[in-house]
Amino acid sequence: MKINKQWHLDNPMPKNPTFNQRVEWHLQHQKNCACRPIPAKLASAMIEQGIKL
Repeated sequence: MKINKQWHLDNPMPKNPTFNQRVEWHLQHQKNCACRPIPAKLASAMIEQGIKL
């Protein structure tokens, strides 16, 4: 998988992120970088809450 290093440098995950911050970060990450998928546990929680992946 290819990493978008500049995106990662410009968009660090916040320290102690809330659920909503994690969701937003991973959705943006998915759009801008192909280095890894959304973690399974978070993806399951997103689906349960009706958030589209």
